[in-house]
Amino acid sequence: MLAALVLAAATGCTVTTEDPGYVPPPPPAPMDQLEQAALANPDDFSSTEGVLSFITEDRSIVCSLTSARGEHVNLPYETNSFTDLANNKLAIVPVAHCELAKYPKPAHGDVRDDCAGTSLGYLGGVAFLTPDNATYGECRSGVTQMEATYGPNGNRAGALAQLPVLAEGLNLERNGLRCSAYNGGVACGNVSAGVGFFVSPERYELISRPENAAPPPPAEASKTL
Repeated sequence: MLAALVLAAATGCTVTTEDPGYVPPPPPAPMDQLEQAALANPDDFSSTEGVLSFITEDRSIVCSLTSARGEHVNLPYETNSFTDLANNKLAIVPVAHCELAKYPKPAHGDVRDDCAGTSLGYLGGVAFLTPDNATYGECRSGVTQMEATYGPNGNRAGALAQLPVLAEGLNLERNGLRCSAYNGGVACGNVSAGVGFFVSPERYELISRPENAAPPPPAEASKTL
């Protein structure tokens, strides 16, 4: 025993034992994570001018910190009408957009569209954030691009397969909005406004500013397209 102690002291080794009563702390709340986590280098995630895109390590969620003109979102991996001349009259708004390969259904109270009066086709798998609002789900007739790539029958190829991975626990920020890969999913939010969402293959959460809180200052329009 003495010899072992002398050897430990000489080599600088330490001996640790597992505490059977230790309970790891729960993960932080989404807005706390977005406020406190370290920022990743945005240059590593710039897929096109003014857009930051990433995919999670388990290939379950893809997100972009980008811009929208009305309902037209500038996504580098999906066909869209963001740059059409007819939409130039619409204001450019910073947004965060996430898609999931597997996802929960939207709760009845979170359905935000009657889908052209049909009240059919409001599906989960997409989360969307503006500076003052967060939504989950959208009207569509098919799968998300992420589902087509990494869902049960996905092709595992294409533009999404080329995106960089955002490491667990890191934040990305663009025009006042942040996204972080953590706790098996992704949180995105406007920390100053207290608005955001958390999405994972198993659950989602929409976060709204408390009613008695002061409204956030008006968001500046994006200077990039």
